[in-house]
Amino acid sequence: MADPKKKDELSDVEAAIDEIMAGVNADERVADNDSLADEASLDEVEKLRAERDEMRDRFMRALADAENTRKRGERDRREAEQYGGSKLARDMLPVYDNLKRALEAANDDARAQAAGLIEGVELTMRELLQIFSKHGITIVAPEIGEKFDPQLHQAMFEAPLPDTKAGQIIQVMAEGFLLHDRLLRPAQVGVSSNPG
Repeated sequence: MADPKKKDELSDVEAAIDEIMAGVNADERVADNDSLADEASLDEVEKLRAERDEMRDRFMRALADAENTRKRGERDRREAEQYGGSKLARDMLPVYDNLKRALEAANDDARAQAAGLIEGVELTMRELLQIFSKHGITIVAPEIGEKFDPQLHQAMFEAPLPDTKAGQIIQVMAEGFLLHDRLLRPAQVGVSSNPG
């Protein structure tokens, strides 16, 4: 028969082993839970990073859109300031043409008879030119013999004129006008069609 003392020692050892094994199993379970928690934490961190990056990208795009909108608004404001009166300016061009024709038609006899009237027309023309200058309107007055420029001139007719080259201006019928750098009205010209 086995010694009861040894039996008790054996059961104590077995109990201790069971206790150690229970602790090891508990540690393994805690470690498993920790690794699962670490994996869940890493997944959560990755999700948060991806969300942060997406939010940063959206913020940067919104910032760029706002800056583009600001620049576009500033450009539109400048254009409205510079070119907003182009319709009125275009409507004033016939007034200039008529005043110029009146002054060109006044010969010496007319000037002697109606000096005050001619002087009034000249003053009105001078005032109109000052207003044009103040608002950025410049006259496009081509000279006879200049090369035709389709950006500034409108060909009203072509004629083969001796001693001219093709594309040269041979007659100016009406001056043109620019509003800053935009064409209000092209100069109306006749152009040589000589082949030589």
